Amino acid sequence: MYAAPPVIDTEVFTRMPDKFRRMGHPSHWVDKRGAGPVHSFLEGPSFDQEGNLYCVDIPYGRIFKINPKGEWSEFAEFDGEPNGLKIHKDGRLFVADHKLGLLSFDPQTAKMTVIENRPNHEGFKGLNDLIFAANGDLFFTDQGQSAMNDPTGRAYRLRASGQLDMLFNGFAGPNGLVLNKEENILYVAATRTNNIICIPLLPKHAGVGKVGMFIQLSGSPTGPDGMALGENGNLVIVHAGFGTVWVFSPLGEPIYRIKSCAGMRTTNVAFGADDMKTLFITEAQEGVILRAKLPFAGKKMYSHS
Repeated sequence: MYAAPPVIDTEVFTRMPDKFRRMGHPSHWVDKRGAGPVHSFLEGPSFDQEGNLYCVDIPYGRIFKINPKGEWSEFAEFDGEPNGLKIHKDGRLFVADHKLGLLSFDPQTAKMTVIENRPNHEGFKGLNDLIFAANGDLFFTDQGQSAMNDPTGRAYRLRASGQLDMLFNGFAGPNGLVLNKEENILYVAATRTNNIICIPLLPKHAGVGKVGMFIQLSGSPTGPDGMALGENGNLVIVHAGFGTVWVFSPLGEPIYRIKSCAGMRTTNVAFGADDMKTLFITEAQEGVILRAKLPFAGKKMYSHS
C-alpha cells in the first residue's frame, strides 16, 4: 500500500551489566511464558527530571535506574511482574504490574504503594502499560491473557480525582498506549490483532465515542507493543519480535522505520536527551537500551511538566 519508508539506524546506548543478569533463576513469569530461560526482559522506559532512565525487568520483579552516562543501579526489587512504568510530575514512579495491579514507588525510598488492584471488587486480568495525560489522569491497559480467542482485554482511566473508568472492553491483547496531541484520542496497541485502535475521548469525562482501528500492521510473531508521540503528532510504534520501531504521521502514513542493531525483541520507547530528539528503545532479547536520533522531538512527558 505504501513504499518502504526510510530507515533510521540505532546504536547500543547501554547494556545490562552481567551482575544483573539472572539466567536460570526461578521465575513464575518465565515458567508460564514457556519460551525457555531468560536473563531479563526489559520494558517500560521513562525519564525523570534529572535525565535518569528507569526501566523494568518483568520476570524478576525489578526496576532499574540508568544515569545519563549509561550506568545501571537497582532501584527496587519486589514480588511482582512490572510491565509498564511512567513517572508522575511529583517524582513518584507508577508501574503497571501484571501480578499486583497499579503501583507507585517513592523516588527516594522506593517504598511501594498499591494504588488499585481490585476494580469493582474483582481483580485485574493483568496490567500492561500506562500513560499520563496533562491533567494528571492516568490511562492504562489490562491485558492478562486476552487474545483473538479471548478478546476480553480492557483499557481504563484513573482520573486525577481518584475515580476509575473502564473505557473499553474487548481487546485482543491491549498493550502500549498514548494520547494524541490534543489528548482527545487514546491510541492503544492491540498486540494479538497486530493493529492500533483509536478511542475518542468525550469532553468532561463523558465517556468515549466510536472506537475504531487506526493502523493495521503486518508481520512479526507478536505484534505492536509500546508507543510514544512526537511533538508534531507523529506516532511511534514498537513492533515486538520484528526488531523495528515504526513512525507514522498523524494521518497514519508510515514515514520512518527504526531498525534494531541488536536483538529482535524491541519492547518500548521513550524520548530523551536535552533536545528530546533521541529515542531510547528497550530491547529484551539482548538486554540493552538502544538509541536513535530522530528528525523531530518527542512530546514532553507528564514527569517534565
